[in-house]
This record gives sequence, structure tokens and C-alpha cells, in this order.
Amino acid sequence: MSPSHRIRRRSRLLARVLVPVLIPLVVAGCTGKDGKINLPGRADTTGAADAATKLAAALSAKDLSTIAFSGGAIGAADHFKSLIEPLGSAKLTAKVSGDPTVKGDQSSSTIAMSWQLPGAVKPWTYDVTAKFAKSGKTWEPVWASSLVEPDLTDRSGLELTHTQADRGDILGDDGKPLVTLRIVERVGIDKTRVSATQATKSAAELADLLDINSKNYVSLVKASGAKAFVPAIVFRKDDPQIPAKSKIAKIKGAAMLEGHQMLGPSKDFAAPILGTVGEATKEIIDKSKGTIAAGDQVGLSGLELRYDKQLSGTPDISVSIEPASTASSSSSSSSAPSASASPSPSAGSSASPSAAPTKVLFHQKAVAGKDLKISLDPQLQSTAEDILSASGPASALVAIKPSTGQVVAAAVNDQADGQDLATYGQYPPGSTFKIIDSLALIRKGVKPDDTMACPATTTVDGRKFKNDLDYPSSAVGDISFRTAFANSCNTAFIGQREKVDSDDLNAAGASLGFGTDYDVGFPAYFGSIPKPASQTERAAEMIGQGKVLGSPLSMATVAASVQAGHTVIPSLVEGGPTVKSKGAPLTSSEAAQLRSLMHSVVTEGTGSGLQSLQPPTVIAKTGTAEYGTDTPPKTHAWMVGARGDLAVAVFVNDGDTGAGTAGPLLKKFLLQG
Repeated sequence: MSPSHRIRRRSRLLARVLVPVLIPLVVAGCTGKDGKINLPGRADTTGAADAATKLAAALSAKDLSTIAFSGGAIGAADHFKSLIEPLGSAKLTAKVSGDPTVKGDQSSSTIAMSWQLPGAVKPWTYDVTAKFAKSGKTWEPVWASSLVEPDLTDRSGLELTHTQADRGDILGDDGKPLVTLRIVERVGIDKTRVSATQATKSAAELADLLDINSKNYVSLVKASGAKAFVPAIVFRKDDPQIPAKSKIAKIKGAAMLEGHQMLGPSKDFAAPILGTVGEATKEIIDKSKGTIAAGDQVGLSGLELRYDKQLSGTPDISVSIEPASTASSSSSSSSAPSASASPSPSAGSSASPSAAPTKVLFHQKAVAGKDLKISLDPQLQSTAEDILSASGPASALVAIKPSTGQVVAAAVNDQADGQDLATYGQYPPGSTFKIIDSLALIRKGVKPDDTMACPATTTVDGRKFKNDLDYPSSAVGDISFRTAFANSCNTAFIGQREKVDSDDLNAAGASLGFGTDYDVGFPAYFGSIPKPASQTERAAEMIGQGKVLGSPLSMATVAASVQAGHTVIPSLVEGGPTVKSKGAPLTSSEAAQLRSLMHSVVTEGTGSGLQSLQPPTVIAKTGTAEYGTDTPPKTHAWMVGARGDLAVAVFVNDGDTGAGTAGPLLKKFLLQG
């Protein structure tokens, strides 16, 4: 008899009793967890609901090993794992929907299933019906394949296909691809062609041939699947260093396979800026929170990493039911659960002996990635890289258009070892920092033709400061501000430290785009001017040393701001973050005086080597910064300059002087740019 029938019958009986006389009615019973009284003969809905909640939690954990199934079903937990194995790292959220339906010792509950598949924009959702049988006072679920998906049987399984969308290109300022799919040759070991023992031996031989780390590659081959092709190295199709196929053929199991990979126009072209694309690492997969699947090609560094979501697009994903003969993981591969003692049949018990056709349960169409356009000028970038290739030490060059702030070149040489020295290198800027000093002094009322002292040496708290070895003796003594700037008199600028403090320098730097962090959509270091801890550090600060740090990008920004007559914030990515200057505006008068001072560097000072580039007018500033503990100390060489709509900074890690080491590189670039 149903609960509703029992309630109606009890109501009629109560009515008959109450007609002749009112008497207290006491009914023996117990209170359930939900506060409801379980009357004698009432269905145990509380216990059934608790059992459903416990099952849903186990489903969400993708682990049914803690669940005791009705009839002692054997292998249910393993069968469940085999059914969901094709879904890989997909996350499952299972929640009970509504109250259970109870009929005697049997009940059923609806469980809402929500799978977040790697790369899926929306979750895959559906309901399953979980059946339970009461054993004593305990409700136990009845195992069935349909607990995973309603249409699954013991003769079918799930299959997941995940195909990445076409990745977007990175385009140069001319709209043509810089990074795009290019033909490559993958050299590696094909483990299907040799035994595991031979694969290990061949991996060591191939590593020796390719001159790569043998220990690492052997470990990689050992850890890969029995049928894997394990790449050792990838070459561009036209790379002259590709080993002869005959040499590869001599190694058992070694092979060269043609494929495609997202690459720039050459191995070194703006490599630190553009970044690389490769197979997702475990760290990237974990950090993606389920949006990236194992085997996906993703951005690993640079712009490819920063804009991976835009460039990757949306993958094509489908989940289908496959017959047992073709299912990627079916019940036949695990111990079949026994349900012989179950009060109701399993979902698979009535399956037809013939295989059912494939049924698509979920499908997401691929959406191609969007291209990313940047401001790099392919010709200027190549020119910069060619010029730096002749520089022995690690070197960098950044070029900016003052009119727009667009970065048109950001180059490093091979000695930079793949590091992004151009936009993110952090070094004392030396005397190029005197541009910032000069703006601070101008704001204190100092004019370019005002006189200041330039002694041969000056001592601050016991430390002796001097000028460069090549400093002209004719420019020692009482000289004009212009002459001190043009010839880079260290002692003169140190002598002005009482007129301007660190706050003044930070304010001047901010007006020139230096020392203030901005998110400009690419790795960028804008420099810093920390508070000096002593008078010695204060003196060093005035000549761009001590704790002061800058990058080639930040110093090119300073030169661009002077040339433009307003604060320039560099940009690289079209449609990137909108950034406004945080510094006080640079006035036209201030900019004109700075341009005049920087022009005097070319006409009468350390940058005279650039005179032949005029017209148009060239402005510049040289810089040399000591670093390290050697005696004499090593020096960084700097030079910044601007000509027309091009502002440039050149940095050489180890050089004699800014004029002698960085100057010729700057001149070549301005000449060809």
C-alpha cells in the first residue's frame, strides 16, 4: 500500500474516533535527521536521501571504492573507472536533484551530472537515475553502467575526441605572419619498431648524434608509452643542421617525421618577445583548471603564453557512446560487477547482443584562434638583430616610434642566451640617466647655459667619484650645464644633488615614462629609482648607478618622450591594455630644453660620431655604468638617441664606453632605419 493510501486511511479512522469524544492521540514513532517523524509503516525517505547524497559525493570524487553496492556487487568501482577513463582529467560535479522515490525496500533518486571537459566552454550536463535497495536498515545503490550515463550498457563505453582548433598567427605591423605554421622535421625514436631495451639503447645513440643531453632523452624515452614516437629535437625544414637521413637510419628505431609547428620567420627572430609553442606541461595543465588537456599545443613563453587563450581558439570536443568492439574503454576490460543478489536488474542486463550504433552525447564545434597583431617591423627587427650579431657580449636594442609609442624593434643577440634583455633586462643605466636628472634640474629653475662646477674628482662620505678616462680636460672647472651634459661630467651632476632629491628624480622619470610600472600587454620593465640609504648612494644615484635600474625599453621610452615632447608609453600589441601616464605632463618648454641638451651631445660632446647622420636633427646621450666586484670594475655600455620618428636605446653588457661600444651600433641602426 502506498504512503498516500496509508495517510488517507488513517485520516478516516481519526475522524470516526473524534466524533463521539475528544481524547488525546499519541502515536509512537521516531524523529529523522530532517526533523520529520517517521511513523510506523512510513517509508524511510531520510535514509534513502542520505544514501543518494553519499553516492553523489563519490561520483564527484570519481571514486566509488567507498561505496558498498547492493548484493555485494564485485568490481563496480573498477568498472566505473574504466567507463570514465576516456574522459581523462575532466571534472565531475554530481548533485542529488529532488527527493527520492521510495517503494518498500526499493528507492530511486535523480542525480544531476555536470562534466567540465578540458577546453569546453560549457559543461556537459544530464541526469541519471540511481536505484537503491534496502539491506536491513541500510540503503545500498544498485550498480549499473547507466549510473555514468543513462544510455550506457555493459556492451558499450564512452569515447572522447578532442581536436585543437587552428591556432592564430602573430602578425607584424605590415599584417603579414611572423609566427605561423611552418614545416618541420621531428627526429626521434619510434618505440613501435623496437623493443623497450633497444629503444633505450637507441635513444642514447641518437642523443650523441644530435649532441643533446643523453641522460634526459633516455629518461624521456623510458617514460613514454610503448607505442609512442618520442621526439628528440625538431628542425625547421630548411635547417642546414638537420643530420643526414642515412645517419639516422643506422640507429634502430630512429626516424625523421615531417610535421608542422608554429614558428617565427627564423630561429632567433624576436624569440624572447614572440615566445614558443609546444606541448602543455603538467604545471600548465594544472593551472588551467581543466581548460587544457594533456597533449594540447599551447604557448609556453612570451606573447604566445600571454595571449594563448586568444590564439588557441576553442577545440572541437565530442563525447559519444561506442559499441564494446570500438569503445576506447569498455566493461570488457575490467571485472564485470556481480548483481545477482540485486532486487532489480542492472541497466546493461537487457542490452541487445548486437552492437548499437555510435551515439553523440555532447559536441562542441571548433572555433579557430584569432590572430594577434603587434607593432614589430620585420625589416627593422631583422636589421637590429643583424647589427647586434657582430657584438661579442650580450646586447640589446629597442626602437620606438615617438609619434605613436609603438615598439618597432626589440632585439637581442645570441649571447643573451634567449633572455628578454630588450624589454625586461634590469641594469644601472649610467649617464643616460642624466636626461632624468636634467629634467629635475630644469624644474628647479636651472637653465642649459647656467654655470656649474665640474672638478676632476669629488669625494662623498669617503668615496671618490671621477669622470670617464676620455673626459676632455678642456671641460673641467666652471662650465655650462650644457657642456656638463654634452660631455657627461659626473662630478658636476653629483654636485647638483642638493638641488634635487629622489622624489624630484622619480617625478621627472615618471614624466619621461621611467620608473612607473604599467601593464602594457607584454613583459616590460620601466626602471626604478629607490630611496638611497646613504650620501654615497645619493651621489651614485645622480649618475645612474647605485640602486637605480633601467631596461633598454625604459631608456628608449625616455628618448622617445623627449623627441615627442610628451610622455610616451610604449605599446606592442594591437588592442592591448589602454594605459595613461601616471606622471606630471612634460611641458613643451621642458621638452625643448631637453632636446637642446641632447643635441649638444651630438654637436659638441660624446655623441659626435652621429653628426654625419644629420639632417634631420639627431639627439643622443651616452652612458657607462660600473658593476661587479672586479678591479677595475666591469662596465655596461649604453647609448640612446632619436632621429625623426625613431627613438633607440642600445645596451651592451660588457663594453668600454657608451660612445665607443654602444655608439657604433646605434649609428648603424639609425642609418639603416
